[in-house]
Amino acid sequence: MENVHDRSVHGPMFEVFDPVPLAITVTRGPEHRLVYHNPRYTELFGDRPLGVPIRKAFAELGDEECFGLFDEVYRTGEPVVRADVPGSESLAHVEPSERYFTFSLSRIVFSDGTYGVLAVLMEVTEQVTVSRQLQEVADERRRILHRYHCLMRVSADIFWVTDPKGRVIVPSPGWERVTGQTWEEYRGEGWVETLHPDDRTATVEAWGRALNEPVQPWERVYRLRTEPGEYRHFLARGVPVREQGRVVEWVGTATDIEDHWQAQRRRRLLDAAAAATGDLTSVEEMLNALANVIVPELADGCAFHWVIDLSEDLSRGGDFLLERVAVVVRPGLLQLPPFSEERHPPDGRLARSIRRRKPFLKTFPPGEPPPDLVPKGTRAWLEEARGHCVALVPIVVDGTVAAVLSASVCGDRAPISPGDLALLRELIDQMHDRLNSAMRFQRTHRIALALQHSLLADPPKLPGLQITARYRASPTAAEVGGDWYDSFVLPDGATVLAIGDVAGHDLRATVTMGQLRNMLRGLVVDRQEPPGHILGRLNTAMKTLYAEETATCVLARVEQTGDGGHELYYAVAGHPPPLLVTGDGEARFLEAAPNPLLGIPYDEPCTSAREPLPSGSTLLLYTDGLVERPTEHLDKGFERLRARAAALHRAPLDRFCDDLLSYLPRKTDDDVAMIALRLPAG
Repeated sequence: MENVHDRSVHGPMFEVFDPVPLAITVTRGPEHRLVYHNPRYTELFGDRPLGVPIRKAFAELGDEECFGLFDEVYRTGEPVVRADVPGSESLAHVEPSERYFTFSLSRIVFSDGTYGVLAVLMEVTEQVTVSRQLQEVADERRRILHRYHCLMRVSADIFWVTDPKGRVIVPSPGWERVTGQTWEEYRGEGWVETLHPDDRTATVEAWGRALNEPVQPWERVYRLRTEPGEYRHFLARGVPVREQGRVVEWVGTATDIEDHWQAQRRRRLLDAAAAATGDLTSVEEMLNALANVIVPELADGCAFHWVIDLSEDLSRGGDFLLERVAVVVRPGLLQLPPFSEERHPPDGRLARSIRRRKPFLKTFPPGEPPPDLVPKGTRAWLEEARGHCVALVPIVVDGTVAAVLSASVCGDRAPISPGDLALLRELIDQMHDRLNSAMRFQRTHRIALALQHSLLADPPKLPGLQITARYRASPTAAEVGGDWYDSFVLPDGATVLAIGDVAGHDLRATVTMGQLRNMLRGLVVDRQEPPGHILGRLNTAMKTLYAEETATCVLARVEQTGDGGHELYYAVAGHPPPLLVTGDGEARFLEAAPNPLLGIPYDEPCTSAREPLPSGSTLLLYTDGLVERPTEHLDKGFERLRARAAALHRAPLDRFCDDLLSYLPRKTDDDVAMIALRLPAG
């Protein structure tokens, strides 16, 4: 039988528990043989035989759930606390039967390396109706049991103990594991060295105030340098331990809350950006308000530049002009004027970021930014302010980079993290629709785009069906082209989709485009014939009225079937075939109704075809600029479009279209028009 005063256990000797007014027992080994219980335990539960497993010693209980807790604590080492547990009527020494106990189980280690379980029980019958919290009676217990209960009430990565002056006096394996500091390094006040420099002074001052006025628990969030060298946010909590009214030590925890902190900051910044820009209509005002949210939370400086005066195809490497329209700099640093204009070379990092339409992050020695990273004015500011990190976020509008955001940090501040770069992009994405609308008419070199939009009708809004149209002008052409789209609802309820392209890229092509579109509208409304017949009539009109012009077109009717489904009735005249993407990601071109170009002699009737439209599918009509590339076989462009569209089958329809326009390589001296229809899911 084990000696009840076995001194091999790590921690307090068993005999310190003899006078304790709480019931305490100790078991050893996986069978939980009783090796110790104090007088209070015997008083409550009887003189249970030592050396006997608890299941045998308390056989009358038959409480396998309670025995299982001993097994769990022994196996995992995780402590268990149960509050206000009713006492079993089968305990002969517990009268009356309606009594309550709070107990805790924790694993202990004997000097030979074997494990045991320490059980501490407290009768709380009188306190149940008032409070079941152990803290209300904690001040009445001895210091060692008080510390035990405090630690049991907190789940944390790190626990710590200090003297009344705030100096660490007990080794903390958790602290060593997280920070990499040794006991000699963090004992006393050495732990302060792991705090982030920006948090150190404020944390030490707050800790000092708590020590001077220990009337309530202390709580603080600070950044802690972890063993890999990165900083993470921790929540520190501490409580004073008193004996006879005097603080004898502090105990506490430090919990890693980095993920929670980042999620809170993300939501806070998104909400702040939405609130700051919600009532603004001017693009410059919106961008300036957004920059004030970014600084100083994410950066020391933030600027927005228009990307204007595109003289050549950016994908081939043309110069472009940058015009700064909004800038915010943290107080204490050299301020920048809100406007600047300068030409940027085509081979720099900023140019590559714009061409690829992807965010970019670069760190460098303080005050030594690469010459091709940012505009000259910003580079001079980085040199003066000892900047060492820049994030660039292109802003895509109508498939084109309309502006670029640059965010910079300086001095001792940590570089912008990949997570912060993603957050910068999310701040821009949140304003995507509003920036689209505002920037479209702001950029003077996009007059052609504004004109083209003024000639194109907005798609109808229909119950159940979604229709989205997009137009992206060539970044290299000076005038508008002949690409167009159209959509409207016929009296019989059918939805018409049309897309076409008049040969040429000048004002004449645009005028012809508008006239052909109007003629086609009239023919479709006047005679509800098969689409091929209507295209034949349009061809006859073109040969008479526009003998020198040629054009391509797709005309489609989306009709409801008797079973509530939808069917496509369409014809193609010299145009790229429609693309059908099903709800499960299969994509194929519809090639059953080909016909010659409009404007050339053709006496045979134009063919039409029908195609069932599955629920949840997307129908895409587009012009050839989306698939054609110089020196590349057209089949490659079609396959690239098919694969990309299939991968986007679950994306919202707006994103589906924007993604195709933004990321598919295309013939950049041509415009692109598209119109897409999404059916409701089954």
